[in-house]
Amino acid sequence: MSELLYLEDVFVGQRFVTGTHMLTSEAIKAFARDFDPQPFHTDEEAAKDTFFYGLAASGWHTAAITMPLQIDSAPPIAGGIIEVSGEL
Repeated sequence: MSELLYLEDVFVGQRFVTGTHMLTSEAIKAFARDFDPQPFHTDEEAAKDTFFYGLAASGWHTAAITMPLQIDSAPPIAGGIIEVSGEL
């Protein structure tokens, strides 16, 4: 699909497929040490006793990986993929 998509072109339930990205345990731990140093991201042994029952990538990490996948291989969104507000 090479035509630009606008909001009115997209419907609820529509799916788009992007490329893939291989994520290693070492990459998960390296990112976490710098940006999200919680034990379930940095320590495989400690992560076993958490909600995840094992090492889990940070949501910040997966979001950072997702962005280039969307830009490089998802349908072209007119004006780009932006968010003008948000709350934490």
